[in-house]
Amino acid sequence: MQVKPNELSYKQLRKEFDLSKIEWETTEELLKPDEVIGQDRAIRAIEFGLNIQSPGYNIYVAGMSDTGRTSIVKNILRKVAGEKKLPSDWCYVNNFEMPDQPLAISLPPKRGKIFKKDMDELIHILKKEIPKAFRSDDYKERREVLLKESENEKKTILSQIEQKSKEKGFKIIRTPFGFTTVPVKENGSPLKEKEYQSLAQEEKERIENDMVIIQKEIAQVFEKINELDKKSRDTLNSFNREVVKFVVERYIKVLEQKYTEHSLILKYLGLVAKDMVENMEDFLKEETSTSQVRLPITEENLFTRYAVNLIVDNSQTKGAPVVIESNPTYGNIFGRIERKVQFGVFMTDFTKIKSGALQRANGGYLVLNVERVFMYPFVWDTLKRALQEQQIKIEDISEQYGFVSTSTLKPEPLPLDVKVIMIGRNFIFNLLHYYDEDFKKIFKVRADFDWEIKSDNNTVFQCAKFLCKLCNEEKLKHFDKSGFLAILEYSTRLTENQGKLSLLFGRIADVAREANYQAQKNNSRYITKKDVEEALEEKEYRSNIIKNKIEDMIAEDTLYIDTEGAKNGQINGLSVYAYGEYIFGRPSRITAQTFMGNKGVINIEREAKLSGKTHDKGVLILSGYLGGKYGVKTPLSISATLTFEQSYSFVEGDSASTAELFAILSSLSELPIKQAIAVTGSVNQRGEIQPIGGVNEKIEGFFDTCKIKGLTAEHGVIIPKSNANNLMLKKEVVEAVKEGKFHIYPISSVDEGMEILTDVPAGERGADSLFPEGTINRKVEDKLFFLLREQEKLRKLAEKEAEK
Repeated sequence: MQVKPNELSYKQLRKEFDLSKIEWETTEELLKPDEVIGQDRAIRAIEFGLNIQSPGYNIYVAGMSDTGRTSIVKNILRKVAGEKKLPSDWCYVNNFEMPDQPLAISLPPKRGKIFKKDMDELIHILKKEIPKAFRSDDYKERREVLLKESENEKKTILSQIEQKSKEKGFKIIRTPFGFTTVPVKENGSPLKEKEYQSLAQEEKERIENDMVIIQKEIAQVFEKINELDKKSRDTLNSFNREVVKFVVERYIKVLEQKYTEHSLILKYLGLVAKDMVENMEDFLKEETSTSQVRLPITEENLFTRYAVNLIVDNSQTKGAPVVIESNPTYGNIFGRIERKVQFGVFMTDFTKIKSGALQRANGGYLVLNVERVFMYPFVWDTLKRALQEQQIKIEDISEQYGFVSTSTLKPEPLPLDVKVIMIGRNFIFNLLHYYDEDFKKIFKVRADFDWEIKSDNNTVFQCAKFLCKLCNEEKLKHFDKSGFLAILEYSTRLTENQGKLSLLFGRIADVAREANYQAQKNNSRYITKKDVEEALEEKEYRSNIIKNKIEDMIAEDTLYIDTEGAKNGQINGLSVYAYGEYIFGRPSRITAQTFMGNKGVINIEREAKLSGKTHDKGVLILSGYLGGKYGVKTPLSISATLTFEQSYSFVEGDSASTAELFAILSSLSELPIKQAIAVTGSVNQRGEIQPIGGVNEKIEGFFDTCKIKGLTAEHGVIIPKSNANNLMLKKEVVEAVKEGKFHIYPISSVDEGMEILTDVPAGERGADSLFPEGTINRKVEDKLFFLLREQEKLRKLAEKEAEK
């Protein structure tokens, strides 16, 4: 008795859109969308995270790429940030007391640039005014008076010692080595050596004693002269300092009046004035100063200690800053301290401090890609610490390794007030949530982006408006109704659900761009259905080289695939392969052998370590089904092997478990399976067929194989009934089904599938707990009883042999 299988109509194989009620003819007539399509949950979460002011409510935006996560976040931030107040400017200045710890100064927005300019102008003016003061006539006159007073004191002391020496009969003579005394005669001329030797001994002793006394007094006089010189220098230096102080304070007071409300700036200006007075020689172009010794440096570097390093300038910002850092290295996020080589040595100062994205986003929003954050060392840990401590430290990255090769700066930390939005995939969020205790404390808001939306008139219209916006922004040709229809069909296929439309607008936009290219080649005014279909065909052709190579091997019988006849324990299963973004299906021969034993179902792929955990689970479920179906009264005694023939790569997933079960049942019942029909689907222990993914690609993969082998009216695919709504097949397949050359059989149970594959009724247990004669299940059960009896005979025979 042949079983007539249930079959899907060609009308059920793809979603057909009715655009007859649409009033517009092209997307050119539409307005751009006024709202984000299908992401209400994500938008509400983002808006909540942006507006709540409590700490730790940073946002993790999760979802698939191409859903428009980044562009939507940008648009929301642009709107929210525009309504926020402008944050402060920040600058670093020299710490005159501790130069290795620069001071941070906050100024109202747009005032940082003014303060920097004021300090630059101050230095520029003082570099002229201080030397000018020292060249003034008044200064010269007062300096001359101070020097003259000192000289007069020295002359008086010298004249006194000279007079005293004269009275004693000596004359003071200046030599290249200092001063010396010589005895003189009454006429004042020096006493010669011969004359000295001719004197009486008593006279010579008197002269020598007087000379000793005079020389001691001369030494004392010159000590006084040295003291007078030092006093003169100190007086002159003090006078010079007063001159500099007068000039500096005159201009500093102007700035102090301008910044009276900024206590830190007032304190800083006081320190600047003090340092300028102490280092007045720099303004007089001296190479050294009285306060410290420096290596030879340029005039420009002499005055960098008075500069203002403006690291955050919000003068051009409107509202709160929004910083999107696409290259989140340590330095780009947290700032860095640069160095330059000077006289063979790496030198740095506070003007070499550079801001990072975190400083620029302070008071606003920072957007990061989570995967890029984890590409660079120390970025994640430092970001967490900054958010927890609510302050930004600019540190040398070498400190993170626990050593610093050279002395470095330790700038004062800045207070941090920022919302961080990280964009990434769902599985990264889950990993961080489970394995990083800090993550859940600082990223309390998760914004999930959906990848599909219910298909109705409103969403269809919103998709059309999206295309209108894309065409206007990128200057593409607009779509007519037929072109838009093709886009809707592509969108539906992306979701694998006839009742949904895809929210992967990145992929849809790519197809629109490629269709625009085809329209230009075809000289079309608008993008038509033909242009979209050609774009999709070209897109597939660019990526399908592997698929074509496999088809060539099937055509050449290098890969064994039977598409006609019937065989025991052999079936065509269907697999999905991914080659980048391109996904395609292909048939695989699955075979089963059953024989006496008690090892159950043996998965050869697993034994060869070519099987994944999900596939292993699917195979183990088969034993559960066989035991529950046929081992109710007697135990099963069977060994069965399963394998994917000519498969040398890793096998994963349970979508072949139904085909594997059919192969086992065919082997047990000795009923051949039609090779013209391929099978996909997952099965549970109760024999219910469960839905699988990639159903369109699998059907099309077998259809292409059948075309290679020669398409007949016998070819078809068995799929889970629950996958019927996921069909969005190519029109070529739909036409073949319409013409009766190909068939799609939806099933919900194992028995349905076996009946289609063998044309034999499955059979139900009767009142006697037996399956009807001639049915599939009766044949399977009989074979299992036979194997059990034969094994029992062998066991008894072995026992008898053992007794002998």
